[in-house]
Amino acid sequence: MNTLTFENSAEAVPDKRTYNRVPQVTPDFWIVKLLAVTVGETAADYINMTLGLGLSTTSLIMSGFLVAALILQFAQRKYVPWIYWMTVVLVSVVGTLITDNLTDNLGVSLWTSTAGFSIALAATFGVWFTFEKTLSIHTIYSFRREAFYWLAILFTFALGTAAGDLVAETIGLGYLQAGLIYSAVIGAIAFAWYVLKLNSVLAFWLAYILTRPMGASYGDLMAQPADYGGMGFGTTWTSVIFLVGILAVVVYMTITHDGDEWRSKQG
Repeated sequence: MNTLTFENSAEAVPDKRTYNRVPQVTPDFWIVKLLAVTVGETAADYINMTLGLGLSTTSLIMSGFLVAALILQFAQRKYVPWIYWMTVVLVSVVGTLITDNLTDNLGVSLWTSTAGFSIALAATFGVWFTFEKTLSIHTIYSFRREAFYWLAILFTFALGTAAGDLVAETIGLGYLQAGLIYSAVIGAIAFAWYVLKLNSVLAFWLAYILTRPMGASYGDLMAQPADYGGMGFGTTWTSVIFLVGILAVVVYMTITHDGDEWRSKQG
């Protein structure tokens, strides 16, 4: 997508070189994002069930890794592809595990968790905009903005897991049908942005939110056995396929990205 800004014209621009800490929105951004959200679904299932660690133990381990990754990410003063995307993958896994814990351990229905995470995400955006007067990802140059950004990302992954399972399993449409529905909605958002000039910030976040249930649906389609409506690749091979894809795209990003993009050029 193009530059996503919804700025307060009175906002002061830092008087020293200040870098944006998250990537530009380009085709390779969307490719690796979709790969990351898909592997988040399958990797969580792999660690939980295939390795037999259990949901609670898996959640504690992966949450620890996520905290370490966030500390490393927040220590950066500009976008570093491998650190950023490692953090996204771990947020994807932990977001999946949050929803799985609510469903499997606490008995919370997918209807309730979908509604709850929708409210939490909307509240995050509301507080973020109240403090910062922007939801643009092209101006993530301070600790507070980045904190809002990652909190929103976490809620998008938890919400996407709940919404994806709700459509595919609770409503019973199946993984392929659910994936196609979410793909069609994302296509409609892209059309509305490109042709109807939908606000670019709104279009970005809607697409970002919906890639999670879309990726989760396609990930389950590949990983689940045929008896459950899947293709039977299993969580191991599905996770490996998508992790290799992420690695390839991140290597490409590391080689080609412009590390000297200033925040002042984004606005």
